[in-house]
This record gives sequence, C-alpha cells and structure tokens, in this order.
Amino acid sequence: MVPLRGWHLPLLQDPFFADLLPLLQRAVLLQGPERLLNSLTARPPLVPDVLLAYREPQHPLGLLLSQRLNRSGSCWQLLQLRSSEASLAAGEAGRMAIEAALIREAIQRSRGAASWIATAATTDSDRLALLRQQGFQPLRRETLWRWEPPSEPEQRALPHDLQLRALNRRTALAMWQLEQAALPAQLRQLLDRRVDDLLDQSEQPSLMLFDCTRQQAVAGARRLRPGNRGLPELELSVHPGWQHLLGEPLQLLLEHSAAGADNLLVRSDVLDSERSTWLQSLGMAPEGEEVVMARSVWRRHAPQHSTQMAQRLESMLGRLQPGQRPIPTPLGRP
Repeated sequence: MVPLRGWHLPLLQDPFFADLLPLLQRAVLLQGPERLLNSLTARPPLVPDVLLAYREPQHPLGLLLSQRLNRSGSCWQLLQLRSSEASLAAGEAGRMAIEAALIREAIQRSRGAASWIATAATTDSDRLALLRQQGFQPLRRETLWRWEPPSEPEQRALPHDLQLRALNRRTALAMWQLEQAALPAQLRQLLDRRVDDLLDQSEQPSLMLFDCTRQQAVAGARRLRPGNRGLPELELSVHPGWQHLLGEPLQLLLEHSAAGADNLLVRSDVLDSERSTWLQSLGMAPEGEEVVMARSVWRRHAPQHSTQMAQRLESMLGRLQPGQRPIPTPLGRP
C-alpha cells in the first residue's frame, strides 16, 4: 500500500479506474502544494489523498480516495474504493481482502483523525458488509430524489416574519446552528463541523429561511458539490420545531436554491415519511437510497516508562540535589 505517485499513472489504465484518471492526475500535481499549505494553516483540502494497492511487478490491484471533511482533520471521508479488473477476476474473497487492507491503511495514515464517514448504496450488500467489518456503523439512511426544477421559480409569498437569505460569512453561523439542531446527535459529534467547514463544503446558491423575530435560521437548502452521480446536490435542513413549513415556504426555498440547474438531487432522511410524500408532490422521483456510516478512531498511546520519567525529573532538579554546587542567590539593588 503506497500513496499515489506520478510514475503510477501510466499503470492505471484499467477500465475500472478510467473515469478517475483526471482526478488522479490533479491529485499528483497538487500533492506538494497541498502538503505545504496544510502545514502553514488550517484550510480545506485541494485534492483527495490517494492510496494504491499493487503487486509487483507493477500490477495495480485497487485504490482508495479519501479526504478531510473539516479543516481540523478530525473527520475524514472515504470518497472512492475501487478494485482492478484483475482483483475482480481473482474472486470475491481476494477483492474484499484488498479493499479491507486499503481501508485499514488509510485510517492508519490519517493522523489526528477521530472519525471516518462513508456512504454506500442500500443495494450494495458487499460494500455494506465490508464497511461493517471495518468498524463502520450505520447512522442514517437517505433517499436521493431526482428533480427537474422549474426554470423560473413562481412568485410565492413568505410569512411576514420570514426572510430568504443567502449563505455567506455573515449568515453562516445561523445555518450552522440550524444544522446542529437538525442532525442526529451522534452524526453531529462525529462530523465535528465548524462554521468555516460549512462554508467550505457549500456552493452557491445556498439559501435559508430566517426568522427575524427569533433571529434564527429555521430551514436551509445547501448546494453541495456534485457527487458520484455527477449532479449537483441539495441538502435540505428543517429545524425540528418548524416542520409546518412543508409547503410553499420550503418550495420557494428549494426552487431558488436550485437556480441554474436543469437536474439535481435532493437528500432526505428515509424515516421522514411526511417530507418524502411532500417531495414527491413536487415531481421528484427517488433515484436511490444510501446509508451514511461512520466509525470512531481510537489510537493507543504508549505509556512512558518510569525510568524515563525518573531521568527527566533528575535532569530538571539537577543542581538542586544534595552535593551539587549551590545556585548563587541574586542580590537585590539598594
């Protein structure tokens, strides 16, 4: 298992890696700047980390793409896990062993990480089994709704105390507080998302419904970067006490957040049947379901030996011990 290097690229001509080649080339080119900038300041990653499994002489078996999910590096995400054609031909057990080894190595290399996030389709039983084997636990099931939004949003009136506001640095705290209230507690803790992380992971237009009386965001539609399906995604968050906004207020929020997109995906919790029914009424069709899985990372710290502690204590006390030359006492000025 080795990090991807430039000389590996000509070896990755396997058809199962073909769609990733532009991203892999960019990852190689920006490896140096990424390490330099990351050592200077906390910032979002330029490119994902790529880990390659290969067998001598120069036969790639699989690769894994992962990326920090926050600036602090406490949470990482498994983006892609691919096996080569040769690995698939070797049988299911061999492929699973290679992919499991890649996951373990990636987690081991992510210094400072306290948690990892991964997603898998509910129909991909092999991937779900592999993630469970590596300590990942399901935290949430989401439906991906495919939507063709209207090219021109209808003019809809909002309740007098609500305003439509864009996500920016001034309003980001309100959106962050909304998401903290809407996310399941365990997932919220593992994501360890801060305000800057929220801005890093959002694209425009991302909007919120802001209650001017209570001075808080009560619903938000955040535009995410295109995922594996190549379509932009919207993540809809509604404050637990504001489910009554299902209807024209949330429809206005979604339509304005979808501006400029011919097709996009809207994520929704499978267990929220009321919201699912409402999304269907807007003409959305279920594209599939995904399981959001996560695991904590526990690292064993080697205990310091008592002899080492004694040596450190002795060096600190030094001349204070009996038999040593006395330390001069400073004289005060008259």
